[in-house]
Amino acid sequence: MKTFWRYIFPGLFGLLIYATIRVINDTISDSRFWERHWHINAIEIVCSILIGVLLVFIFKKMFRRFDRNLQKTICYKTVLNELLWVMLAVQLSVNAIITPVVVLTDDGLSWGDVAVINIIPLLYCLIYYAAVRSNRLLQAYVNNKLQLEKLSNDHLQTELKFLKAQYHPHFLFNALNTVYFQMDENISEAKKTVEKFSELLRYQLYDQQQTVPVQQEIHYLQNFIDIQKIRTSERLRLKTNFDSSLNGQQVYPLLFLPLVENAFKYAGGDYNIAIDARANNDGIEFMVSNSLPPEPLPKKENGIGLENLRRRLELLYPGKHELKIKTDHGTYQAALTIQLS
Repeated sequence: MKTFWRYIFPGLFGLLIYATIRVINDTISDSRFWERHWHINAIEIVCSILIGVLLVFIFKKMFRRFDRNLQKTICYKTVLNELLWVMLAVQLSVNAIITPVVVLTDDGLSWGDVAVINIIPLLYCLIYYAAVRSNRLLQAYVNNKLQLEKLSNDHLQTELKFLKAQYHPHFLFNALNTVYFQMDENISEAKKTVEKFSELLRYQLYDQQQTVPVQQEIHYLQNFIDIQKIRTSERLRLKTNFDSSLNGQQVYPLLFLPLVENAFKYAGGDYNIAIDARANNDGIEFMVSNSLPPEPLPKKENGIGLENLRRRLELLYPGKHELKIKTDHGTYQAALTIQLS
């Protein structure tokens, strides 16, 4: 098959162009080309085979050059640029070989001859270009899209890792501070806190690349809450409710932590904190509320922040989440809904 496309097809391509031109000219002039002197037909046939071989050779060279540019973005300008080069190559080759042959072997060069000589080879060459290049252009377009998606995915993964890493410094500081003060009062309790702290840290370090069963996330939050209870005022009134139907659902880790952490961080006044997680059809509802101190909260706080959480939700659950936050009669309320399907 390779032999045919390499050695036979170029000549047949030229003969096809010649046959089409002859049929059109003979139909218009009501003549028969086989009634002419045989050497005239022989010259035209040889030149037609030559132009076919030349055009196919030029196209192969041009296509190799075009392929080097397909690493860039594929768009209509890419195809237009290739078509312009193809048209230029066809017109130069045809007018360099076929036009002089027509002038010398026929009864002069008419405007009709010029039109046929320039249009027919161009049409066949455009068909050849479409047949040969369409698959290559489509493949390059798909590869280019896949590469862009890979780069975008790599960028998002890098951003997610950065956002997750932001949780560590603030959490480490608070946990270590808790253990420090416990060691002065109760070594046994300090050891228990260290155990909980190590379990939390292990979860943060090793379980963040993929989704995890929601019960693991709940267990993490319960350990986190236990550590936070040690640090908070004895006046704290804490209510937690984790729906027993939250069992095998898969979620991305550490999405609920910012809401719980903020509740402990900003609780004041009556020191009420309520944490509620429940299954909701094909999703999860997570709600946190805390009473606020009499004085207003600062407008800008350092650390994780809700902007971090919103960005992670946009990356992990685009169009499948809702985060509502409001302050009502001295109570700060946050409700996060995530659709899992």
